[in-house]
Amino acid sequence: MSAAGRSGIRVDPRGEGTATVETGLPVLDRLLERLAEYASFDLVLEVEPGTAEAEVAEAGTALGSALAGPLREGRGFGSGFMTSAEALATVVLEAADEPLLVSNVDLTDARIGGLGTDVARRFLERFAEGAGVTLHVRLLHGTDTQHVLEAIFKALGVALAAACSEKGVERE
Repeated sequence: MSAAGRSGIRVDPRGEGTATVETGLPVLDRLLERLAEYASFDLVLEVEPGTAEAEVAEAGTALGSALAGPLREGRGFGSGFMTSAEALATVVLEAADEPLLVSNVDLTDARIGGLGTDVARRFLERFAEGAGVTLHVRLLHGTDTQHVLEAIFKALGVALAAACSEKGVERE
């Protein structure tokens, strides 16, 4: 396992979608497991315990940094639409010299698993910086916070699968 900050991470973009994630935040663990499943990535991620915000930031940076190479070796861009119950989200990403997160999702007042879900925005910002991507996240419909987050992370997985695929070849 290679180190990225305080984290241990291993990602195989040509995997089968298996994940072992220990960020210290069960909600984030589950979301990253869904991302790996929908991306068909094998993922092992462990974050040293700390504050919730620090764990989220470290997980985002570690995953982004681990995928920066595969994104540039692959197509470098991708998109995905996914649902989770009533929620529908789309994610579009492209390798970029100036990383950026653009999102219409505001979950700062919502709570899930006892955590402020603004941690999802922090994760996505740090992921975009680590991966070196422009990341657009749009919530098209959804009111249940858990469903909204799951739809976003599943859509991110689909977009990453496309972006890391070989140039000119779609993943099956």
